[in-house]
Amino acid sequence: MPHNTEEIRSFIAIELPGEVREGLARLRSGLERDEHRFIKWVDPRGIHLTLKFLGNISFKRVTEITKAIEEAGQGISPFHLEISGIGAFPNLKQVRVFWVGISGEVDKLSMLQQNMDSVLGALGFANEERSFVPHLTLARIRQGASPSERRGFGDLVGSTIFEDKYHIKVNAISLMKSQLTPAGAIYTRLSVVGLDH
Repeated sequence: MPHNTEEIRSFIAIELPGEVREGLARLRSGLERDEHRFIKWVDPRGIHLTLKFLGNISFKRVTEITKAIEEAGQGISPFHLEISGIGAFPNLKQVRVFWVGISGEVDKLSMLQQNMDSVLGALGFANEERSFVPHLTLARIRQGASPSERRGFGDLVGSTIFEDKYHIKVNAISLMKSQLTPAGAIYTRLSVVGLDH
């Protein structure tokens, strides 16, 4: 059991079904190239749809934050999302982040995210400055990558056809712990809150 004074790096997310993670792993293996050493891939087992990153919190606040998640989810019934399309931030010519898009009932997803921002704002967590763009990050380009490397990977992404459709039934929200290790992040669920049925 963690010690009460322990600080934990945490975030609030929607966990993905196994078949979605497998599909993302297949997409990754189709795009991986030995010469792309400038790409840092996200382990598909660790991909979540993040609603809010909290940073380091005291373990003692887990109950309080779980109650806030319950409050944010009130009145929102379970909903469906779909994985669709791939792209890059800020664009395919200067790729920094490679992502898979989310479609479906994104209005409910946005409402959930806004509710989350407001109830957690009352607990002292900063509101998101950037507008919420639902996506799943698959890879980040390392800072030292050259403009031509970024553009080359952008061309590869642009020419990749990703027509698989994966459905996600969202009926719960999880408070997750992220432990950074040399081998990558390890994620543990701290609590889970079901949506109103």
